[in-house]
Amino acid sequence: MIHIVICDDETYMSHHIRTMASDFFRKKNREISLRLFSSGEELLDYDGQIDILFLDIQMKDMDGMETARKLRADKFRGFIIFITVLKEMVFRSFEVQAYDYLVKPVKEKQFERTMERLYASMCSASEDRLLVQKRYESRIIRKEEIVFCEIIDRKIYLNLASGDVVDYYERIENLETKLDDYFFRCHRSYLINLKHLKGYKNGIAYMDNGGEIPVSRLRSRELSSVVLQYMKNM
Repeated sequence: MIHIVICDDETYMSHHIRTMASDFFRKKNREISLRLFSSGEELLDYDGQIDILFLDIQMKDMDGMETARKLRADKFRGFIIFITVLKEMVFRSFEVQAYDYLVKPVKEKQFERTMERLYASMCSASEDRLLVQKRYESRIIRKEEIVFCEIIDRKIYLNLASGDVVDYYERIENLETKLDDYFFRCHRSYLINLKHLKGYKNGIAYMDNGGEIPVSRLRSRELSSVVLQYMKNM
């Protein structure tokens, strides 16, 4: 599911963007969720996932540019598309790594051009991300953030660099096929990310988050050659 947020103090414009976004992703056969906010303050209080943010620049009190700065300072990594009546405002959008801008009144062709490019970017970026589905929820995780994966009683535990642990049901063999070649199956119950490997000694792989992962005797010799190959390709 793609999580979309629209923040604009004009109700008509919010509904207009919502309609075009719904139509666009329906044609792509992609499920989306949509939330609307009328101010930057409301948006900053929201702690849900946002993949695409349509953000009006000219709003009362806190404007869109200041809102975007605060979001980026809080490690927001989603796509920002500004909505504005002033074309010259686009030059300030580089400060907050905005993806694009739409000039009011937003026309359908203009919207679709931007969204086609953005959708292509999302599809290519998904190669570096892992989609985790748990019951009725889904989460997108950047693969490089995974330090190591552990399986316990048929449940996968993804240990992330942030300290978070994400658990869900999947076979470790299936997970292994979805990960990149810098992940190594060092044990029947563990996959480690070589990008986070600090060292190896006496059958233990030491990870940069403090994790100590067992390496089976059958895999220890292979680990050395895999690490060397990884270092050559860095």
